[in-house]
Amino acid sequence: MFEPRYIKHSYLLVRHAEKLLRYRCDLLSQSTIAEIRGQIEKVRAAMKARERKTTVEESERLDELLTAHTPPQRDAAWRENVEVILVAIVVAVGVRSYFLQPFKIPTGSMQPTLNGIIGRPMTGPAPNIFQRGFEFVAFGRNYINLVAQEEDTVESVTGKKFLFFFTLSRVQCDHRTYTVYAPPEILQQDFKVYPGKVYHTGEVIARGAVDTGDQVFVDKFSYNFIHPRRGDVFVFRTDHILGIREDPEAGAPYFIKRLTGTPGDELRIDSPKLYVNGAPAKNFGINRVASAKPPYSGYSRGQALLATPEQRFVIPPHSYFAMGDNSYNSYDSRYWGPVPEENVVGRGLFVYWPFGRHWGIIR
Repeated sequence: MFEPRYIKHSYLLVRHAEKLLRYRCDLLSQSTIAEIRGQIEKVRAAMKARERKTTVEESERLDELLTAHTPPQRDAAWRENVEVILVAIVVAVGVRSYFLQPFKIPTGSMQPTLNGIIGRPMTGPAPNIFQRGFEFVAFGRNYINLVAQEEDTVESVTGKKFLFFFTLSRVQCDHRTYTVYAPPEILQQDFKVYPGKVYHTGEVIARGAVDTGDQVFVDKFSYNFIHPRRGDVFVFRTDHILGIREDPEAGAPYFIKRLTGTPGDELRIDSPKLYVNGAPAKNFGINRVASAKPPYSGYSRGQALLATPEQRFVIPPHSYFAMGDNSYNSYDSRYWGPVPEENVVGRGLFVYWPFGRHWGIIR
């Protein structure tokens, strides 16, 4: 620690030289190896004698000798940068595959616990660019302003993925085609844009704000060691679940719901309460919904399952019952049955964006 700088430098140089000899002993000639080893001994002798001038001179000769026999690689900087990028990609893929995966809440089935994409129609103009920038960062809010360029009739509203993450809508009319940054469901549900609707020249087709769905991290690690628990907000694949249609391009969608029943549980709904094994369910998240205190509305009865207050359903082995907190507007296990254990992806852990009231740990 208290050695002079020239001693430390020479010591590191000697270590580098010895490492080079080990790695390139099959490429260097015997005479070169002997020459490098001889110079190493000279540096060591000078270091031992604590002769500063001699140590520096012998170290410089060793450095020149090493440089002469180990020419720098071409594009070394590019090679290093590519290696760093590849390592970063491998680490990111590993984290996403085994630990944390980002997920976007697409619909309103978990509101108000988690927000899906929300359309907010407006009659006035959008705010200035600075306020729009702030609202995008803080709330994930974008503004749209779609105006008919001529008298036209909507033929279809279809979605299109952009960069595998963003959803645009293509509004196909008789004469023109419009592209807007909002999913088709939001245009139809919140902005009332649907096939057959007629717009006159200059008439607003869709104007207002579109709030992106909450972006969450999904914990894919915990369920390797513990079983999913009643009350968890969890993400699952919908492969091989009858009643859920696959996207021709993206395949089976991912859903996020609250886990309301584990294998062997007997469920019953007597609105607004959910009963598990004959008693009201005991869990913070479930109780919050069942309380029916605004903005929650309680649990509503289903159609295929739990359709009456008397109907009971026992969850089969290796399966889980999934229900949305927005029970009156959630397409869930009450309609298509329990989630197979192999479809479970992980537990909803943390809302990382936008920075609204939902930001933080998911409960």
